[in-house]
Amino acid sequence: MTAPSRAARDRRSLADFLRLEVTGGLLLLVAAAVALVLANSPWSEGYATVRDHHLAVPFLGLDLSIGHWASDGLLAVFFFVAGTELKRELTVGELRRPAAAALPVVAAVGGMVAPALIYLAVALAGGGSTDGWAVPMATDIAFALGVLAVVGRRLPGALRTFLLTLAIVDDLLAILVIAVFFTSELNVWALAGAVAGLVLYRLLHTRGVHGWYWYLPLAGAVWTLTYHSGVHATVAGVALGMLLRATPRDGEAQTPAERVGHLVHPLSAGVAVPLFALFAAGVSVSPAALGEMAGEPEAVGVVLGLFLGKLLGVLGATWLTVRLTRARLDPRLGWPDLAGGALLAGIGFTVALLIAELAFVGDPRLTEHVKAAVLLASLLAAASASVVLTLRGRALARRSAR
Repeated sequence: MTAPSRAARDRRSLADFLRLEVTGGLLLLVAAAVALVLANSPWSEGYATVRDHHLAVPFLGLDLSIGHWASDGLLAVFFFVAGTELKRELTVGELRRPAAAALPVVAAVGGMVAPALIYLAVALAGGGSTDGWAVPMATDIAFALGVLAVVGRRLPGALRTFLLTLAIVDDLLAILVIAVFFTSELNVWALAGAVAGLVLYRLLHTRGVHGWYWYLPLAGAVWTLTYHSGVHATVAGVALGMLLRATPRDGEAQTPAERVGHLVHPLSAGVAVPLFALFAAGVSVSPAALGEMAGEPEAVGVVLGLFLGKLLGVLGATWLTVRLTRARLDPRLGWPDLAGGALLAGIGFTVALLIAELAFVGDPRLTEHVKAAVLLASLLAAASASVVLTLRGRALARRSAR
């Protein structure tokens, strides 16, 4: 057998590096930091010009700004990978067994309901818009697991499993929220075409048809039709990912969901999500803007919803479930571990930024302030979780050393 060339080895090493949870979180953080620097520097006008520049594909009826190509197009790649992960969890993973999935599923629901209620309470009390109720509901799975990978080396592996399951359920519910509540006027014919494309995609897959030249153009057609239907185009990515088979067959080393998800993950973590962050996170954070945010119930509601609501929702729902039912925490997990995980769930970032753009589409100034609130809350959540989990890890290390 011929040894792989150095270029092939380098490509494989780069892809493996991009698959690391730490790498994904770090690239996301760097992209957001670059966006903030550009948006608050003398180059801010150039940054805005690039972000708002339109690229059209006339024969497909598409005319989107670069920022929208990132949020509607590139982010569909991220949701495709999330769809493959969700399919695996539902068929062969933790979500397959109701008893094991009960607590993280309940925690995910509590961690979405509590932030929404806190946002609504703040917005209604302050006379603000209730349109942003869904913004603090979402957890950024890549960022949260990246932080856990850095600070959680001494913590039980059960915490990662709990957080991963919670985040996947959170992603599923966020996708449903986007599809149901943030769909513009529905074009039934375009939606029917997208569904027909999905049926053909699944049929080819079940018949064992191989070759990217079949699936890539078909996926592009499904995405385009979904966009024209009025449903947010990222939903197409989830649907395509979930249609891949995740149950292994005899003699099969990897299922299609595992293999394709593994191949696409570096593109998602290394290109799609960082570019989305680069164009979505560029908001003004001047003292004047921060002062305005402090007086806006929408921004305050997002900060409190993500930081406080996630903590109370995840912990409270889990505690009530353990107290009132037969469900029990994994013996390796303690409540301090869960508190750190609940704080990590407050890292809203990618999906929260997307929902902020959808919720306040007619008000650019408020959109910027709400997105800045998402960044602030995510930073607070990440820093607090890092402190809690680092202290917890040291306590466990001392206990095991005795």
